[in-house]
Amino acid sequence: MTIPPDLLTRVYQHLVLTGAAVLGGVLLGLPLGIVSHRVPSLRGPVLWIAGILQTIPSLALLAMLLIATNSMGFLPAWIALTLYALLPIVRNTVTGLDGVPAGTVEAARGVGMTNAQRLIRVELPLALPVIVAGIRTAAIISVGIATLAAFIAAGGLGVYIFRGISLRNYNLIFAGAIPAAILALVVDGAIWSGEWASRPVRYLKPAWDRLLRPVAILPMLLLLLPLVVEGGSLLTRSRRPDVVIGSKEFSEQLLLGEMLAQTIEENTDLTVKREFGLGGTMICHAALVNGEIDMYPEYTGTGYLSVLNIESQGPLDASRVYKTVKEQYQNKFEVEWLAPYGFANTYALAVRQKDAGKYNWKCVSDLKGRAGNMTAGFTGEFMERADGYPGLSKTYGYKFGKAEDISPDLMYEALKQGDVDVIAAFSTDGRLEAYNLRVLQDDKNYWPPYDAATLVRQETLQKHPQLKPALDKLAGKIDVPTMQRLNYEVAGKQRPIKEVAREFLQAEGIVPGGE
Repeated sequence: MTIPPDLLTRVYQHLVLTGAAVLGGVLLGLPLGIVSHRVPSLRGPVLWIAGILQTIPSLALLAMLLIATNSMGFLPAWIALTLYALLPIVRNTVTGLDGVPAGTVEAARGVGMTNAQRLIRVELPLALPVIVAGIRTAAIISVGIATLAAFIAAGGLGVYIFRGISLRNYNLIFAGAIPAAILALVVDGAIWSGEWASRPVRYLKPAWDRLLRPVAILPMLLLLLPLVVEGGSLLTRSRRPDVVIGSKEFSEQLLLGEMLAQTIEENTDLTVKREFGLGGTMICHAALVNGEIDMYPEYTGTGYLSVLNIESQGPLDASRVYKTVKEQYQNKFEVEWLAPYGFANTYALAVRQKDAGKYNWKCVSDLKGRAGNMTAGFTGEFMERADGYPGLSKTYGYKFGKAEDISPDLMYEALKQGDVDVIAAFSTDGRLEAYNLRVLQDDKNYWPPYDAATLVRQETLQKHPQLKPALDKLAGKIDVPTMQRLNYEVAGKQRPIKEVAREFLQAEGIVPGGE
């Protein structure tokens, strides 16, 4: 397995996010547990609310917090993980305090201890092993769920997992999953070691145990070090990179995003940060409008129908769609559509060639007779968006017997292997030809033109006037066959995105190094 060069950075990000979540869970959950123990009438409602939070699907909670906080990255991910950490901490705090012998409490009261003194000096120390067990459970949960935080640009080891799924690259998936599993074990062991080291001396039997106590607490202190470093860096952190580039989660977007990054880096003196694989259209659009990213690749038809919500009435001319989105994005969002790259990546229904030959399928209308017995594989976004499945079924007058949500880059494999019968493919994907799939003609002109281009915040262009001339070097440089070939190099042959992007840019003379 190839080790990614930025693995230590991703581990650090994962530790910071996990540590901050567990710390937040302790600071919130421990007082809630104490109050629930002291006020029995509150115990049920508190544990019930904490339990309800635990049942919310992780991605759903992240998405809701993304909208609620109107931001992406660390903040919504930290809130989500903190909420997930509450149940084991609150429950174990209540259980631990309940388990303190009543006679011990009465003895403490008899010697004149106040409620606060009894809690701090007697009850919490005796309940500590049970409370720490809850913290350990919360930490393990946080390490696992933190991998999903990459979906909203919070970084961490989940970046490799999401990218590996998009590219069908098992090395990347393992590069995220294996360190995450090891990290969970390390965190669990470090917390246990710290708890053991903090036990009162009277519990230690052999004399050499006294010598081990300072050593045993070191692992937990080392785990807290990233939090301390990150907290200190908030005061001294350097300014934001000049340009933050985003992308959606499928391979073509990752590749185009990398092209943008390398073009800027080689043709300007601007610093660039890559925030790739952010999710669907609306996540990227919100991040752009809110200023969390400065640019990302988009498609005119997507902007026209899904973002601007303009109803399509009959065939649409590519130049008209581009003009419309350019004008309305400027007026509504202060965002600029740059000149298209030169290719359109439209949706297209694709089936296996052998099935197309057997049933004489040539266009989308031909599926009507058998659609009720077919299983479709569509992306989650296609299932919901205006130019997706709802409008397609309405326009063509049929629905498939079963429609499954499937990853954009896994649906081709699913169709090839016979797990589904039809997919909503991307016309520029090289696997259409490599997997012997047939694209059906859109005989009712349902889909508008989807010319690919760069979306950039006007504020960014004004602040960095050298940016637009650099990005214009990509205008008209990528036709459909070229994009299909590049996509297959990445998604089919699983070559590194940076390498494929670099070769193309050098061949076109956009960056130095080509012949």
